[in-house]
Amino acid sequence: MASPVRPQIQLPRPGPALRAVLFGLFGVWLTFALALNWAGVSERVFFALCMSPEAIAQGQIWRLLTAPFLHLPSELGHILGALIGLYFLAPSLEASWGSARFLRFLGLSTLLAYGTQTLAAWLLPVSLGAKLMASVQFGALPAVEAVAIAWACSFRGQTVQLFFVLPVTSRGLILFVVGFSILALIAGQTPPSGHIALFSAMVYGWLLGGGTPSPLRRAYLSWKLARLDQEVIAERHQRQKRVARSGLRVIEGGEDKNDKNDPKMLH
Repeated sequence: MASPVRPQIQLPRPGPALRAVLFGLFGVWLTFALALNWAGVSERVFFALCMSPEAIAQGQIWRLLTAPFLHLPSELGHILGALIGLYFLAPSLEASWGSARFLRFLGLSTLLAYGTQTLAAWLLPVSLGAKLMASVQFGALPAVEAVAIAWACSFRGQTVQLFFVLPVTSRGLILFVVGFSILALIAGQTPPSGHIALFSAMVYGWLLGGGTPSPLRRAYLSWKLARLDQEVIAERHQRQKRVARSGLRVIEGGEDKNDKNDPKMLH
């Protein structure tokens, strides 16, 4: 009796850009985990690189770039969540877009997500801001949320095997990501990255990565086409005005219709 054929598990194959991101995230976490937990380095070094609306207001803009690489040094689950999320969802995006666009997407979506949260922290009442974000924020979870939305919008109707065995459709992935974030907000469970950064990352994930071209680029191309149409119309009107001022008359087809009846034109 022939033995049943077991299905082969197809592991994602990260491209060069994603491999660099994954190794970079894990390397930074490992460095701080060893430094803070075993070498006696002060936590102030870690927090000096985290997002802080007050610090950004004082000109410490570099925190927007360093905060996404930081994860809780004393909690393995925080870094593993970011690595696993990117590992399962991002390879398809890099293969479809290319490494350059993929890296631009990761950088812009994460930067804009944390930037939006910083702006909200400046504008919202302090009591409300404290419920939506901690005093400092960090982590690559906004990048994971942006990648998840971009994947679902770019590969509609397809299925991804999360955690090797869990098949999730593109629509199911959106419902899971959005639903889980809403439930965490209701439960008062504030992630290290902050709630506003997560929801902003979903929006930017759709704007910057929801198809080829992205919705944002399609809007830009439509605006540019509309401007070109307006320039063509304006140029046409200007040409008509110049002709009217010159006193010249344009003869259609190179021949005046009235000339057909002119006896002089018959000889």
